[in-house]
Amino acid sequence: MADGGKMKGVEGSGEGTGHGEDMDEEAQEELELALSLGRRGWHLPPVPVPPPAPALRWSMVFPAWDPDAAGSSRAAESVWDSPPVPPLRFRDMWRGGGADADAGGAREAEEHNNVEEEEGSEDGDRDLQNKRPKVGAFGEESSGVNASFFGYEAPHLHAFAEHDHLKLSHGPENELDFGLSLISNDGGNDIPRETNSHGVCDVERSGGTNAEDLEIRMDLSDDLLHLIFSFLCQKDLCRAGAACKQWQSASMHEDFWKYLKFENTRISLQNFVNICHRYQNVTNLNLSGVLSAESLVIEAITFLRHLKTLIMGKGQLGETFFQALAECPLLNTLTVSDASLGSGIQEVTVNHDGLHELQIVKCRALRVSIRCHQLRILSLRRTGMAHVSLNCPQLLELDFQSCHKLSDTAIRQAATACPLLASLDMSSCSCVTDETLREIANACQNLSVLDASNCPNISFESVKLPMLVDLRLSSCEGITSASMGAVCFSRILEALQLDNCSLLTSVSLDLPHLKNISLVHLRKFADLNLRSPVLSYIKVSRCSALRCVTITSNALKKLVLQKQESLCNLSLQCHNLIDVDLSDCESLTNEICKVLSDGGGCPMLRSLILDNCELQVVILDGCDHLERASFCPVGLESLNLGICPKLSVLRIEAPNMSILELKGCGVLSEASINCPCLISLDASFCRQFMDDSLSQTAEACPLIEHLILSSCLSIDVRGLSSLHCLQKLALLDLSYTFLMNLKPVFDSCLQLKVLKLSACKYLSDSSLEPLYREGALPMLVELDLSYSSIGQTAIEELLACCTNLVNVNLNGCTNLHELVCGSDYCRSGDMPIDAFPPDSAPDKTKEIRESSDCQLEVLSCTGCPNIKKVVIPSTANYLNLSKINLNLSANLKEVDLKCSNLYNLNLSNCNSLEILKLDCPRLANLQLLACTMLQEDELKSALSFCGALEILNVHSCPQINTLDFGRLQAVCPTLKRIQSSPIA
Repeated sequence: MADGGKMKGVEGSGEGTGHGEDMDEEAQEELELALSLGRRGWHLPPVPVPPPAPALRWSMVFPAWDPDAAGSSRAAESVWDSPPVPPLRFRDMWRGGGADADAGGAREAEEHNNVEEEEGSEDGDRDLQNKRPKVGAFGEESSGVNASFFGYEAPHLHAFAEHDHLKLSHGPENELDFGLSLISNDGGNDIPRETNSHGVCDVERSGGTNAEDLEIRMDLSDDLLHLIFSFLCQKDLCRAGAACKQWQSASMHEDFWKYLKFENTRISLQNFVNICHRYQNVTNLNLSGVLSAESLVIEAITFLRHLKTLIMGKGQLGETFFQALAECPLLNTLTVSDASLGSGIQEVTVNHDGLHELQIVKCRALRVSIRCHQLRILSLRRTGMAHVSLNCPQLLELDFQSCHKLSDTAIRQAATACPLLASLDMSSCSCVTDETLREIANACQNLSVLDASNCPNISFESVKLPMLVDLRLSSCEGITSASMGAVCFSRILEALQLDNCSLLTSVSLDLPHLKNISLVHLRKFADLNLRSPVLSYIKVSRCSALRCVTITSNALKKLVLQKQESLCNLSLQCHNLIDVDLSDCESLTNEICKVLSDGGGCPMLRSLILDNCELQVVILDGCDHLERASFCPVGLESLNLGICPKLSVLRIEAPNMSILELKGCGVLSEASINCPCLISLDASFCRQFMDDSLSQTAEACPLIEHLILSSCLSIDVRGLSSLHCLQKLALLDLSYTFLMNLKPVFDSCLQLKVLKLSACKYLSDSSLEPLYREGALPMLVELDLSYSSIGQTAIEELLACCTNLVNVNLNGCTNLHELVCGSDYCRSGDMPIDAFPPDSAPDKTKEIRESSDCQLEVLSCTGCPNIKKVVIPSTANYLNLSKINLNLSANLKEVDLKCSNLYNLNLSNCNSLEILKLDCPRLANLQLLACTMLQEDELKSALSFCGALEILNVHSCPQINTLDFGRLQAVCPTLKRIQSSPIA
């Protein structure tokens, strides 16, 4: 082996490569640690070296480095575009057997050496200029380092063998060669695996290249190698150091050995001392779980003068160990865990002027004395000791958690000896009393963090800590409502924890800096009143007696009050509250609506969950910021979420709900509504209410009678097809939609009584043919076609043939030019030849028309800009017509009505009206406002046949003189009131 190949202090390192697999893990770890010493002259116990194996060479040629092609595919193309060479796989070098394999290997080595000698002279200059030192992944021929470096088989051999997909390639002459060689020193037969004598030789012959062309060389700069090794742990660095000189040198760099982590590692004393001697700039040392760690530190302490952090764990640490730490002047952090301190009968003293942090956790000791003048942080958590003495004037943080053996007096004396103390944890110290807290409060004026959880003997009364920021009093049985007075004295308190305080009945706090509060599992807790402008987190859970909650905060965004069965009164003034979860609050009443609705103190509410609540009526109309709402399941009977413009997700499961109003939820796209008793659903202006949501709702709510889908622009024929599930549907509003086909409505809604199709611009005359030609919707009594594009003929057909209609709205129909009722418009001779299907259609329509008298009671044609004439003769048989509205029909010139039961006629703003003929014996109210063209004589003639008229409005009618009331009354004796304007 090369110089430095002998190492001492390695136990059980094995007897050579052939027995490497039999090494136990602990011995192998020690060996790997020993490798870190490399060849620096540290004399370690020799390791038996196996007989050298025959020389084998595995070579590969990579293309020259092209800076312009770096990071692109050009470098790869320069390799794969080269002439192919048969593959040589790693396992081929170990297959074969016997003398043939040995002979093949020797012959290959001889051929390779001959080729190198012949080409050496002419390629010498080029080699000097273009080649850097050859770096072998597993060894170097020049130095004689083989795969069994330091008697240990490099683990990379096995790892590299897995990459059997590598193939050889021949590159151009100007390519740089990167060497990678696997060589054994002689022709011995002790090869770990069988070799294949055909592998390398066949490649050289088939490729037409010499051994120099097939040689793999890895040229890694020291900086690049340093960067790569910086990602390796110490064990991997040891393995990498077994590869070659360059890797060994790189792995031994002191940058990688400033932090020695030997946790749970077996290492000999001599080996540890040698490592510390070699790397005297170590700053961090971890010996947790290392046997005889105390002896290791004591023996190597003179080499650890730069140590800053020391971690010890498990085992015995005596007084000598702590005294030896004085040899480390830079030590500032010491951690000792799960160890026995001292001999058990004497006091353990920690005396170090440079320590800033000391952690003695879960240790065993009788008495502990700590004298560290620069100490800032001290933790004695879970350490079983009966007494502790502190002389740490600079101490800021002290942790006594679960120190069950410490007495109340010991804790008091220790804490009061630290006047600068800012954080104190004495949770689970059951002996602590209020007297101790009061003395600590007097001695430690800067105390800002106090954890006294699980201290049953404290009530916190009369304890004044003005600088307190974080207070934890969980599971303190003595805490009551009277304790809140002392808490209020801490005016800058930010966090408060009162979990499992069984005697606490109420909390009322007005703290300007309070941000977090936790109230969990308080059996008697009934009243919560919090006021803080910065309160941002409230945890209330398992408080079964809680009845009243009052919260005022400008920072609270989420409030969760789940499973508060007794909660019945909730008052919130939280202007930035976004999410509210009141699941399983069974006692909530309808008053909650005043809190959550617009103007109720939560104007920014986005998400509301009322699952398993027994509310009956919830009105959240106008929650401008509500985005998500869930009511699953609830006992609601009525829910109003109208005008929630940002509500997008809604889940409702309410078996008793009968009314649901979603009017104005314009972005509602995900709606899951499961209300089997639902009767009325108003989803008007829900522009993203989809067909799927409508189908799911129709299937889950089969009792719906009133369905309003006005301005639901996403509803199409597919959604309407689900209406067959609604056998009791009586009212359907499809106004302001883009529907063109109403066939699903005519086929499915046989019980429909009201159909509203206002402003359906895409409906044509043929869309309504099933109504007046096929007798569809026999129960229909109200039809609204306002502002639609229905033509003159279709309107006349509807009025003549749909005798079951009671209320017809034709407001704003631009295609209505005249309305002449009573003619036989259903005769086939008046229609186009192909207007009716052959045979039965005309006869069926005639049967519909003659089956009963016309039931029309209200006819509204307000704002029809093109209508000029309205004629309803007595032969029209409109015996039930009681109200006609022709207001704002600016081009209307002639009105001729003979309706025996007409009661109200509105012709206001018909400023083109010239002819008025009325034979309406029951007419009581006539509105002629702004009929500027109507003459007085024409009016008198019309009034002469209206024997029951009581109210006449002729305001702004300049052609009518209303000063002589007697003349009009003489024509119509029943006239009681005339509304008019004075004539100038």
